[in-house]
Amino acid sequence: MMPKQTPEHREIYANHADQYELLVSREDFESNIFRKLNELETFDEKDVVELGTGTGRLARLLAPAVGSIKAFDASHNMLEVAAAKLGETGLRNWGVAAADHRNLPIEDRAADIAISGWSIVYLVVWNESTWESELAKGLAEMRRVLRPGGRIIILETLGTGRVTPQPPENLVDYYSFLEHQGFSSSWIRTDYRFASLKEAEETVSLFYGEAMLDKVVHDGSITLPECTGIWQLTIDE
Repeated sequence: MMPKQTPEHREIYANHADQYELLVSREDFESNIFRKLNELETFDEKDVVELGTGTGRLARLLAPAVGSIKAFDASHNMLEVAAAKLGETGLRNWGVAAADHRNLPIEDRAADIAISGWSIVYLVVWNESTWESELAKGLAEMRRVLRPGGRIIILETLGTGRVTPQPPENLVDYYSFLEHQGFSSSWIRTDYRFASLKEAEETVSLFYGEAMLDKVVHDGSITLPECTGIWQLTIDE
């Protein structure tokens, strides 16, 4: 089984950053991501590198707690939004820059935590025939920037539109790869809650396609269930 490409996401990241930011701002309305990350790791005053920051959602969650966070993404359009949003926090312990996951412009052993949310996956789905080697390069780069005892944390989907975790079929091999690399995993619910049905229709269909609209629940609020996995690995050397 080989991963399938999702080329439409390239277009979204390149040209629809504002719409993407609206979508992710509706995700995890119960704030389970930050709660779970703090159960897994102590972020106080640590130096963090983020791969694939997008519009800076994780960076904004972590910036108030960490010593510093350097957030990278391949899309300049997404980084413009991320920088604007991070600037609104009033904090000065962050920086953003364009970079590929496999070539980060940062020195060796510069961070305590390397984190990536819903982004390392593109080394898999955008490299159908070579995904294992490209994924290995990305993981090696995360290892390179970490100090001894540092932690890699990767967040990925375990099913949008689902109330219990079920990995997308085209990502099963990817997650198995992580397990064979020694990663442990857990999962949380990261449901979306939308302000209106119109908003749900526009944002969900943009990123997930119109078929996903059948999974949107109308029960006094407008929500889309979602499960997210968190993989982590401590670097000993």
